[in-house]
Amino acid sequence: MLAEWYGYQAVRTLAQNLSPAGRRGVAVAYWVVSLGVWALAFWAGSTRQMGNTVLKSYLMSLPLLLLAGKLLIMVPLLLEDVTRLGRWAMSSATRPAGLEGEAIPRSEFLAKLALGVGAIPFVALLWGMFKGATDYQVRRVTLRFPNLPPAFDGFKVLQISDLHTGSFSTTEPLERAVALINQQGADLVLMTGDLVNNRATEVEPHMPALAGIKSELPIFSSLGNHDYGDYVQWGSLAEKQENLQRLMQNHAKMGWTLINDTSHTITRGQDKIAVLGVQNWSSHANFPKHGNLPQAHAHSGDAPFKILLSHDPSHWEAQVLNYPDIDLTLSGHTHGMQFGLNLPGLKWSPVQYVYKQWAGLYEQGRQKLYVNTGLGYLGYPGRVGFLPEITVFELRRA
Repeated sequence: MLAEWYGYQAVRTLAQNLSPAGRRGVAVAYWVVSLGVWALAFWAGSTRQMGNTVLKSYLMSLPLLLLAGKLLIMVPLLLEDVTRLGRWAMSSATRPAGLEGEAIPRSEFLAKLALGVGAIPFVALLWGMFKGATDYQVRRVTLRFPNLPPAFDGFKVLQISDLHTGSFSTTEPLERAVALINQQGADLVLMTGDLVNNRATEVEPHMPALAGIKSELPIFSSLGNHDYGDYVQWGSLAEKQENLQRLMQNHAKMGWTLINDTSHTITRGQDKIAVLGVQNWSSHANFPKHGNLPQAHAHSGDAPFKILLSHDPSHWEAQVLNYPDIDLTLSGHTHGMQFGLNLPGLKWSPVQYVYKQWAGLYEQGRQKLYVNTGLGYLGYPGRVGFLPEITVFELRRA
């Protein structure tokens, strides 16, 4: 409410030289647009009649664009008001009795400055919707391990995560992403969960494209929290379970091997590594704990090098570090909150106040965790700072 009020104050200050009719028109336009955007967002969020979930996400994101700008508008104007209040209090305490205090007009310069500053996040979020959402980036990471079997020195592993296929209105973006994936010539392709937003049917228009990912080895995948259909109302428990079974079948139809609480061995000559996968497991109370790491680990046997697929990065400190022979854990889930600063030497996003490990590489002793910021998007239909990511790891012997 404060942000809306100060946004109005900034606009009103710049309109002060207009005619009375012009000032009234500006005021009416401001509040019609602001209240209209909020009304559309609340309607889109509450109605179940809107079948187009992509349109729904755009309508629900409109207030975010305006509010992000108005929050920054509010900061300099609020500081100015505090200063004006202090000056008024000082003048009231020191002026002779019977004299009126001098009015302190709001600075037109400060209003222009506030609107200019407020335009930055608005433009950034708007750019994120129309460009950043599908501006796919290939991130290359070299990882060194002393226990990597010699035959796997130089082995290339490609990770994608959080496709959220229900957020795409056309198949073109993922077709472009698959072409970029295939250009990398990876030895092994892994997908770490959240193939859909809620329903198994969301991926089906994109299955021909995703089935086109090329790999001589099996493409291994795991489940994320959104894959269980927990965020929609089902007519019955059986319907929800059928949705999960259909999703698992869709993985298989694309040629992906879904690894739920088990392990697969990859051999090169006399050497071998294990790829483990668990269902979603989170240390946060509001996310499911379906995964069974002890079971998956038991299946990996005596493989000298182990890679774990676990969607939620909070799993790493909560359980994975208790298994020192799990060398590399690959996660997703956070999306980098799809908004933040991602510059050389400076990495910031609001999600870091919720997740200790939230984007990029983390190490403890010999064990490593990489958190992929995701290929798709959810909620806000865009990305700023943390663009959609395809990660290519080159494994080397230390």
